[in-house]
Amino acid sequence: QVPLVESGGGLVQPGGSLNLTCRGAITDFWSMAWYRQFLGTEREFVASITNGGDTNYANSVKGRFTISRDNAENTLYLQMNSLKPEDTAVYYCNGLHIKRPWGQGTQVTISS
Repeated sequence: QVPLVESGGGLVQPGGSLNLTCRGAITDFWSMAWYRQFLGTEREFVASITNGGDTNYANSVKGRFTISRDNAENTLYLQMNSLKPEDTAVYYCNGLHIKRPWGQGTQVTISS
């Protein structure tokens, strides 16, 4: 199986933006999603997108984050704007319903 590889994380100030990227065989999934894991907690859902482009967001990120996918490039994106310290987490991508082994994730840190 082609592994899922997340990238694009980093350290930004509150109010800043980041664009996360997930590469892998995303076309194997009808619905792809981003998840995040805060220190010491379980992974939680952030956003999902179907092959048809239907999207869904957690209430905590609605209006600030945008999920998109490029099937031709086998890439999933998460544009994150108006970032808050409480968005600090490790971000992962995976299928929404069918899961593959989790990747390493990408660390997002929001701090002044």
